[in-house]
Amino acid sequence: MVDVTLPSLGESVTEGIITRWFKQVGDAVARDEPLLEVSTDKVDSELPSPAAGVLVQIIAEEGDTVETGSRVGVIDESATASASSATASTSPSPASAPAPTSAVPAAPAVSPAPGVAGLVLSPVVRRILADGLVEASSVRGTGPGGAITRRDAERAVALGPTEEVVVPFTHGQRRMGQHMAASALSAPHGYVALEVDGAVFDRLDEAGRVTRDGVSVVDEVMVAVAAVRALGEFEFLNASVDGENLVVHRSVNIGFVRAAVDGMLVPVVHAAAGLTVRSLARRVADLEERVASRQLTADDLMGGTFTMVGPLSEHSLASVPLLIQPQVAILSMGAVRREPVVVTDGGAPTLAVGRRLVLGLTFDHRVCEPYAAARYLERVATLLNGLNVESEL
Repeated sequence: MVDVTLPSLGESVTEGIITRWFKQVGDAVARDEPLLEVSTDKVDSELPSPAAGVLVQIIAEEGDTVETGSRVGVIDESATASASSATASTSPSPASAPAPTSAVPAAPAVSPAPGVAGLVLSPVVRRILADGLVEASSVRGTGPGGAITRRDAERAVALGPTEEVVVPFTHGQRRMGQHMAASALSAPHGYVALEVDGAVFDRLDEAGRVTRDGVSVVDEVMVAVAAVRALGEFEFLNASVDGENLVVHRSVNIGFVRAAVDGMLVPVVHAAAGLTVRSLARRVADLEERVASRQLTADDLMGGTFTMVGPLSEHSLASVPLLIQPQVAILSMGAVRREPVVVTDGGAPTLAVGRRLVLGLTFDHRVCEPYAAARYLERVATLLNGLNVESEL
């Protein structure tokens, strides 16, 4: 017998929620085949089977919260699928099995509605709501346990939603709230923002915004390269708080904040110091693909020493993010905008169209003060506009 256990799923992650079993008791499973899905506050992961055989016991059911290292199932390497149903631990024994009853139509199968936590819909209810373009989360069910009945669905389609719906926070939303609240309370936050010249993005446009390897280069990557290089002169910002001590890191591991279904993810590019725009763009593109396909590993989310928040939209001016503990700084950037700027031409000031963006730094006041934060942002701006775009790509 082989125990299926919940592995470590990331730094500071101690538990996860079993959201889905891909196999049922009695099913054959191959080694490394996806066996179950686990959700944490940082990432949803498909866990592979640790062995080939038959799943003979499910210890943690869908919806259960399980601590890392706990047993969630058992695989029998010597069993076969055809014989496993008789030996599965969840099958009733002959003494406890219910006696045969007269033929009664089985209740229609139900399954979780995609993307609606806590609601269970029958296929006919789901079809009625989908055809009527009504979100299940807007319908108040009158069935057992708040289930949405066929009549509820038909009424919602005919009349539209008429009442408020209480939607509980997901596990990820609760954990993100806990982390951010703890960050706000444990560190004295400071924030400085500067508007800086973005002329380098004109040169990036002229170069086609593509590396010689064919990877697209976004504005965020350009700023990240400058930010990492500037940390070489402001090492105290590439650091973590450990109790009463400051741990200054020699390796720059930069995290990039990304939106998730119920919160955010911060995948990390490790050993970013010395990377060119071309190499960092490739690393970020790889992370983006794995974020989209939900193939991030625990290692991708661990070890960050400095974090960056890119433009939240094409119209965002600035953002003021909270620190990601135990880090002491997080850089944010607004969208790169075209604006009228004053330039000196032949000694006389004139108006021209230029590129501008806002860089912001949230910092731990125990480690940094506003003047140092401003100097760091000025250095980032200088290095950004000093990039040799042709050689970097």
